[in-house]
Amino acid sequence: MPKAPRSKPARIPQVAVLVDTSRSYGRDIVRGIRRYVAEHGPWSLYLEPRDLRSRFPDWLKDWPGDGILSRTVDAAMLRQLKATKLPVIELRTTVLPHSFPFVGMDNRIVGTRVAEHLRNRGFQRFACYLDTAEAFFVERSEYFAQTLRAHGFECSLFKSGGAGTKRLRWDEHQRALSEWLTSLEKPVGVFAVNDQLGFWLLDAARRAGIAVPEEVAVVGAENDNMLCDTASPPLSSVRLRGQAVGYEAARMLDEWMAKRRVPKPGEKHLLAPGDIVVRQSSDIVAVEDPRIAEALRFIRQHATEQIDVTRVARETALSRSVLERRMKALIGRSPGEEINRIRFAAVEKLLTQTDLTLDAIAARCGFTHPQYMAEAFRKRAGMTPGEFRRQRAVI
Repeated sequence: MPKAPRSKPARIPQVAVLVDTSRSYGRDIVRGIRRYVAEHGPWSLYLEPRDLRSRFPDWLKDWPGDGILSRTVDAAMLRQLKATKLPVIELRTTVLPHSFPFVGMDNRIVGTRVAEHLRNRGFQRFACYLDTAEAFFVERSEYFAQTLRAHGFECSLFKSGGAGTKRLRWDEHQRALSEWLTSLEKPVGVFAVNDQLGFWLLDAARRAGIAVPEEVAVVGAENDNMLCDTASPPLSSVRLRGQAVGYEAARMLDEWMAKRRVPKPGEKHLLAPGDIVVRQSSDIVAVEDPRIAEALRFIRQHATEQIDVTRVARETALSRSVLERRMKALIGRSPGEEINRIRFAAVEKLLTQTDLTLDAIAARCGFTHPQYMAEAFRKRAGMTPGEFRRQRAVI
């Protein structure tokens, strides 16, 4: 008998991934794309090691592909992407206008989260180190300062980069940065709008003989492991959820290529950043009352061990009433509120970063009764622990 003809295999979508892989964020985006393809593919992926200044591959000009995922840095590449007439998802906002759909971080939340982190550490003086070359850096800075102003605090600013700005040699820049840090009243919490700036800031503090984090606490953004771990001391930083960005961008592109949904020109999908990864550069409680500083440090270290306010008062050799009054005046929260804040922050972290049961989470976070923890969490967060886990799970 003659053999039946083989059926023609289904066409596999061809997708070019033009994402810089020189930093942790870009590599995380690629991991998110890879996860989406593993779950919903197969796709034929074009991928090569790149940095932000890598050029548009010439052969893509006449490429009969299906879509492109790109982090674009200049106008020439934007024009070349547009000329392909292919579906393009942009993964990097810039000062350059474009009509591609965009997926990325909500930088307003980045700035707000750093301000709240430093306030929760007890700081009452604040500063920001800003590179004006990118609109999203400026946005992080503006929301950092805006959050502080809403609570009655001012924010000193050190700017670098941007159009029309004279570019200093690195040693000259570090000298100017050291002088600015020296001029700040201390203790002060400083936000560096990305980890590269945070790395330079810590170097400038060391040159000036400024103690970190005792005099200057520093927080960066992007959580680039190489920069954060190599910095001296190691740099605290906002974790950007690159894997979530890559996954969402791949999902949007898949819908577009299959014509299930065509995004609107310039449509934006902004994702909330992850937690601040606290390292030595901001791991301190900054209040000028030594007893309250000790109380806050004790709470931070032991809140998940079923301590109560009486125990905190005993550890700091203060009466309960004096402890309550001083802490409320200095940080706006009572000892009990601070204990609960730390405990529920631990609950959120375990919900998003582990598969532990609610019983196990309650035990680890200092709650005797899991049901009480779940109900109190619902009142604070406006959703159940299960709903929170589904919405905020790390991918």
